[in-house]
Amino acid sequence: MNILAIESSCDETAASVVRNGREVLSNVVASQIEVHALYGGVVPEIASRAHTEAIGRVVSESLDGAGLTMKDIDAVAVTNRPGLIGALLVGVSFAKGLAYSANLPLIPVHHIRGHVAANYVFFDGKEQKLLEPPFTALVMSGGHTSLINVNAYTDFECIGATRDDAAGEAFDKVARLMGLEYPGGAKMDALARQGNDRAIDFPRAAVKDCPYDFSFSGLKTAAINYLHTASQKGEEICKEDVAASFTRAITGAVNIRLERLFESETLFRSRKLVLAGGVSANSHLRTSIASLCGKNNVEFYCPPKYLCGDNAVMIGSQAYYEYINGTSDFFDYSLNAYATADVSF
Repeated sequence: MNILAIESSCDETAASVVRNGREVLSNVVASQIEVHALYGGVVPEIASRAHTEAIGRVVSESLDGAGLTMKDIDAVAVTNRPGLIGALLVGVSFAKGLAYSANLPLIPVHHIRGHVAANYVFFDGKEQKLLEPPFTALVMSGGHTSLINVNAYTDFECIGATRDDAAGEAFDKVARLMGLEYPGGAKMDALARQGNDRAIDFPRAAVKDCPYDFSFSGLKTAAINYLHTASQKGEEICKEDVAASFTRAITGAVNIRLERLFESETLFRSRKLVLAGGVSANSHLRTSIASLCGKNNVEFYCPPKYLCGDNAVMIGSQAYYEYINGTSDFFDYSLNAYATADVSF
């Protein structure tokens, strides 16, 4: 089954053709980084306009890259939640028109489910160790930091989520205050390799009575206060040390929750942990979690870095399982986009 997938939830216009949820036939991504870098972050209205300009070309290139035409496509998939509402509407509207014109099923996909599904595909055409549910997923993207039990391909149970700022938001905010170019996550990762991760003792918050929930607003505020205080005193900061110490605080907060989870026979029965989302590209986080899993005899999965960020491959993969499990809609013109949505729906 060939699925043409479209992703436009934030600032990447992406299209891909995925076969049977596992085989990637094409992967095209049009980035808006240069545009939003001028403003230090994503401007929703500009993102929507850029999606409108790029989406037709991106879909066409995706079909060409797969060596297929619309006659070879069995369904159209699209991210419809959560994300920037204007950006999502561009993708949803295009997908609805495309599905109607080609007389094909239309499959809506939850963005976070898609990030998890990035671990299902065969990377670079080669079969990796096959991931199948059940497993637990740690999803860390711009606005999400969540622990999810994936009981089946379309059965998701959230067991922990961020109460305030997500890790990705905290990275981006601190990077911006340090004067790093957008997007700041990769810049922070590179700087952290050169710094002393024990130079600054940043806090790690816990959420009372909710051992698997996350909170990064206090850490973000502590880092901001550190930078502002240094600026007011005219003191020069070591960006490398700030990045390294900040990264260590986030990694430590995540590992504390994972260690607790690994001890739970009720919540963690699969002995498999999946890392997903844009922040999962962070080299320190990947290395630390892989090491923790090794020490606890837990199977560890994570996608290659080019599939960590927003892409349509992950949407096409998850769409296959949504379709075969009967959760998709056929020519439902009432399909809408939603800025927020529970992954456990």
